[in-house]
Amino acid sequence: MSREELVAENYYSKDFDWEQLREEVESDPSLQFHLLPCSSEKIDNLNNDAEQDSGAWEEFHARHSTGKFFKERRYLLKEFPELASCKAYSKVLEVGCGNGSTALAILRGRESMVLYACDCSNEALVRAKEIIGAANSISDKHRFHPFQCDFSTTGFPSWLSCNICSNSLLQKHHLGFSGANSSYEINIVNPSCSDETTCCIGGVDFVTLIFTLSALPLDRMPKALAHCFAVLKPGGLLLFRDYGLYDMTMLRFQPEQRTGYREYLRSDGTRSYFFCLDTVRDLTSAAGFTELELEYCCVKSINRRNGKIMKRVWVHGKFQKPTCS
Repeated sequence: MSREELVAENYYSKDFDWEQLREEVESDPSLQFHLLPCSSEKIDNLNNDAEQDSGAWEEFHARHSTGKFFKERRYLLKEFPELASCKAYSKVLEVGCGNGSTALAILRGRESMVLYACDCSNEALVRAKEIIGAANSISDKHRFHPFQCDFSTTGFPSWLSCNICSNSLLQKHHLGFSGANSSYEINIVNPSCSDETTCCIGGVDFVTLIFTLSALPLDRMPKALAHCFAVLKPGGLLLFRDYGLYDMTMLRFQPEQRTGYREYLRSDGTRSYFFCLDTVRDLTSAAGFTELELEYCCVKSINRRNGKIMKRVWVHGKFQKPTCS
């Protein structure tokens, strides 16, 4: 499939009105428990174990080791066309790469793209490397660089963007210089990437958070977004997509699965948070991002087994790191 065909992949995001769905949910007595506050004691008991969270995802990916659980997310190139039209040798950091379903679409969409992909689960990274390695259509598998990292607790490794180079990039952009005029001498990953130095790769042009932030407790999200902000080059983009408020999967949770307001714990120990636009706006703004796009994607699909209509809600957003501070 060509890049043009991938970008043109049909994907509909306005099948129904979110406000109408909100009215339906909030007027349904059987769903009222989703709207109630959650006790602080319960939140404190469940939201402070990062190792347990990582372990739950490790077990999750081990159970779904065939990779069939996730499908390649070809729609991303339609939702985020910047990934297909960016400059040559642009660098992407995919946070929470799972088994590679997003990485595969990104690498196929731009032949010169360099992709760094992290996950807290080593099992997921093994699956991702297998899937990318088996994809014969990807021109250069050396463009894929997976590594293990829990960005919500430890942040990202300094080789992505050290403090000295981050400050240097900010100063260069403030003075009007581009990365192409840098005096860096040694390239770490690709000789065509002029922003790389002896100590780090000089930051990334894009950070993708695709159904990743919702897997964290709400109280760890601000720090996680601050880490994303730090590794982006000035002018770089954060591309965001995650579960939206009143998504069908939220309404399936039972009262005992609540761990906080709009926060839930699945039976396998993995977490899920459901975002409203204001929450995403507040979190990204506090981290320093400028909002470019933010909206609900409302998709109606039909369950082929039982014929039931499923109303899916996701939050789509694009945010930019300012070129100067």
